[in-house]
Amino acid sequence: MLVAVIVLYVLHFSSGQDQAPSEIASVSAPMSVNIAYINSDTLLQNYEFSKVAAGELENKKDELQAEYENRARGLQTEIENFQRNAQNMTIAQARAIEEDLTKKQQNLLRYQETLTQTLVQQEAKISNELYDKVAQYLRDYGLANNFQLVLTYQKGSGVLYANDSLNITQQVVTGLNEAYALEGNEADSSAVKK
Repeated sequence: MLVAVIVLYVLHFSSGQDQAPSEIASVSAPMSVNIAYINSDTLLQNYEFSKVAAGELENKKDELQAEYENRARGLQTEIENFQRNAQNMTIAQARAIEEDLTKKQQNLLRYQETLTQTLVQQEAKISNELYDKVAQYLRDYGLANNFQLVLTYQKGSGVLYANDSLNITQQVVTGLNEAYALEGNEADSSAVKK
C-alpha cells in the first residue's frame, strides 16, 4: 500500500512539472503591440471639417432661433392687441379669439420642439460624419504605420497618463486637414463641371 502511494505521489508531481514549463513559456512570451493615441480635444479644435461643421451648426441654430423669435413676437403682438380690444368685444368673440390664441401658443410650442429636434438631428448627423471621417483616416493611418491600437485621450477619460512619444495627434490633424482640403477641391471641381 505504501508503495502504491509513493508511485502515485511521484507520478502526480512529475506530470505537473512537465506541463508547467510549457505553460509558463506560452504565458511569458513577449508580445509586441504598437499603440498610439490622439488628443480628441486638440483634434476637434484643429480639424478644419470640425470647425466648418461647428460654424454651420451655429448658423443653423441662429437661423432657427430667429424664426422662432419672429413667430413668438407675432403671437405676442396678437395677444397684446386682444388684451387692448377685449373690452370692445362680445363674450363669444373674446372666447373665440382666446381659443385661437391658445391654439397658436400650443402650435408655437410644438414648433419650438420641432426646431430643437431638427438641431439635435443635425448635430448627430455632423457628429457621425466627423466620427466616420476620423475613424476611416485612423484605420488607414494605423495600417500604414503598423499600429494595432489607437486610443483617444481627453481630460476625464480613462487614460491618466500616456507617454508623449505615443501621441500622434498632430500627424493625424495634418493628414485629416489635407484629406479635407482635397475633398473640398474635388467638390468644387465637380460643382464647376455641373
